[in-house]
Amino acid sequence: MNQTEKILEFDRIKENWKELALTEWARKEIEETLPCLSELELRARLRDTTEARIILEKCGNPPLTSLEEIRELLVIVQKGGCLTALQLEKLGMTLVSFRRMKAYLERGKAYQLGLPYYEENINPLEELEQMITMQIRNGSVDDGASPLLKDLRGAIMRAEDKMREKADAMIRSNKECMSDSFSTMRNGHICIPVKKEYKFRISGSVMDKSSTGNTLFIEPTAVAKYYEELQNLKLDEENEERRILYTLSAMTADSSEILEQDIRMMEKLDYIFSKGKLSLDYEGTEPDINTERRIVLKDGRHPLMEKTICVPLQFSIGDGTNGIVITGPNTGGKTVAIKTVALNCMMAQCGLHVAAKEADICMNSNFLCDIGDGQNLSENLSTFSAHITNVLDILKKVNSDSLVIMDELGSGTDPTEGMGIAIAILEELAKSGALYLVTTHYPEVKQYAQKKQGVVNARMTFDKESLKPLYQLVIGEAGESCAFHIAKQLGMPADMLTTAAKAAYGEVADWLTEDVKSTKLEKTHAPKVQKIKQTNKQQTRALSFQLGDSVMIYPEKKLGIVCETTNDKGVLRVQLPNKKIWINHKRVKLQVAATELYPEDYDFSIIFDTVENRKLRHQMEKHHMEGKKIEMEKKDFT
Repeated sequence: MNQTEKILEFDRIKENWKELALTEWARKEIEETLPCLSELELRARLRDTTEARIILEKCGNPPLTSLEEIRELLVIVQKGGCLTALQLEKLGMTLVSFRRMKAYLERGKAYQLGLPYYEENINPLEELEQMITMQIRNGSVDDGASPLLKDLRGAIMRAEDKMREKADAMIRSNKECMSDSFSTMRNGHICIPVKKEYKFRISGSVMDKSSTGNTLFIEPTAVAKYYEELQNLKLDEENEERRILYTLSAMTADSSEILEQDIRMMEKLDYIFSKGKLSLDYEGTEPDINTERRIVLKDGRHPLMEKTICVPLQFSIGDGTNGIVITGPNTGGKTVAIKTVALNCMMAQCGLHVAAKEADICMNSNFLCDIGDGQNLSENLSTFSAHITNVLDILKKVNSDSLVIMDELGSGTDPTEGMGIAIAILEELAKSGALYLVTTHYPEVKQYAQKKQGVVNARMTFDKESLKPLYQLVIGEAGESCAFHIAKQLGMPADMLTTAAKAAYGEVADWLTEDVKSTKLEKTHAPKVQKIKQTNKQQTRALSFQLGDSVMIYPEKKLGIVCETTNDKGVLRVQLPNKKIWINHKRVKLQVAATELYPEDYDFSIIFDTVENRKLRHQMEKHHMEGKKIEMEKKDFT
């Protein structure tokens, strides 16, 4: 079923649906939702969806909450544990949502619906809620939780004030000894900042010192006598807080069974209201349910497509018609049409509203689909092999209560054999008594559907003038081929159209060559490939030699170095031991390129110039040398 859900895109519907649920239980229930096979249960599910949507429209969103961690808190108290103030505060908020949900459903009773009566199964435990909200506030035990706690916290504040007053008085009376003018807390003690050199002037205990060591933080003896009193008060406060938390935890444990029931009811309501929210999102309609093998959709839509751009689908099958063969051009909407029918049927059987103005949908025992390429590279199956494997699996599972959809029946192989296989598949589907929708391009299959009882043709409309599909399904008419219409509109010459028509049908229809102006294709200019001429090849080779290349001279087979590159006559100069020679490039063969012998920007004058010429060149580069001329001398290369 998971594969079928993916093919029909019901998995995407579920993803959208889960986003509308607040509890983890409801999300899990949505994930595991399957088509219902009980008529009584399905009608109840659809009634819940419809009533949930009505209440949402009349009363707004329900006061549901996530309920995360609440079950974990119940486990703690059932084991005798104590909840923290934060945990109790969360529990209190949950109890508030129970009470508000009960009141919300009470308001819904005014609309004469059955769903609001679920409120009778919710016990908001108002006494426990009041105890928690009175005693816990802002994540801690409130001062007014008990008279004793209020007194203790008042005594703690007074003790701290006295300690602060004593410390401030000590600072004022010993200003010269202080490094600052205010007291501070160090390790839970109120201390005064005393300069290191005056530490013996102040009676008290050193609690800390500054990073430089120049300031000591001393708790004065006058302050210290209150510290022990303060600690005792805080210990009493902690004990009282713990007593209050244990009391509230015990009350929660006593009510844990009722809380469990409330949580289950809230989760169920979350699931039901998520269906209503989903219906509002895609403007769904409650379908009529039948067991007479009849499907009718008026203004049907694919729920994942924008309503403003989706062409409404008018569809009906049953009442003597079990199979529909849909034909039409590619991208004409055939696949979307059959998926729209199957998806809406699956949604209805899962208790959801359908995307249609009106719908009458039969219950199906299973949904069987063969759509898409289906090529399985890991198992080395071709498209056709995977297609046939899937079809055979469908034929094994199909029965009289099945809904079958198949796209491009018999495609992926030789057209003649594919047509035969397509008709054989249709025969088996007809024998099963199932409802089935198939798409095809084979004209023989259209003819089969015209003759076969219980099977009808249908076509997707196409505008022959604009060459655009209209995405409208017309049941009872076979679709004609649009390939010749498209080819004609796009300017295919008459002789080509005639050849194509004779090859396909053995004859040429009059409309095919009417108003066709061109009898042959007008050729357009295209650039030619330019080959390298022989002379250019030689010139390219001549120019390939670079200064410093190591070359071999033939036929003497002497090694040399290029000292002047090739001139316009194809002659280059090569440095040999003790001399430089001019030689035609045809007698020279590259041994090692200069780029492999020398670093980049290498000064070749080191090799080819005399020491005197190099010195003179450097001088002439700096300033003019009257009467001086650089003579090219042979360099001893040995």
